[in-house]
Amino acid sequence: MDIDVRGPRSGAAVTTVVLAVVLVTGSAWLLAWQTLAFALGAAGGVGRSPYGWLFRTFVRPRLGPPTEFEAPAPPRFAQAVGFVFAAVGLAGFTLGAEWLGLAATGAALAAAFLNAAFGYCLGCEMYLVVRRVTVRTQ
Repeated sequence: MDIDVRGPRSGAAVTTVVLAVVLVTGSAWLLAWQTLAFALGAAGGVGRSPYGWLFRTFVRPRLGPPTEFEAPAPPRFAQAVGFVFAAVGLAGFTLGAEWLGLAATGAALAAAFLNAAFGYCLGCEMYLVVRRVTVRTQ
């Protein structure tokens, strides 16, 4: 079943704010929260993430009905990519490699910002590339 495109974009806006705060404060705890949010979105789909719940509960009821839909697999893959970057960033911050924490968190922030501000989901595009490559090699 396809999903409302506004949900992942709304989640990306929250993610952008969270990751920006992580970069400013260096908070490993806040990055741990974001890592968990990515993990839940990757495991259960974006609708099962905490930000998906916020969208369903508080944002969508105030909007008109959706006019655009997308397949759930690309945003779910994007959540998995975000999880990897956040986990690497978390490892960097907690193990004393602050440069790694900053770089990985910055990369995740850049991708989240692109989705929130412009509707361009880098992880979704990666998903499509991976699908094309794997279909051609079979």
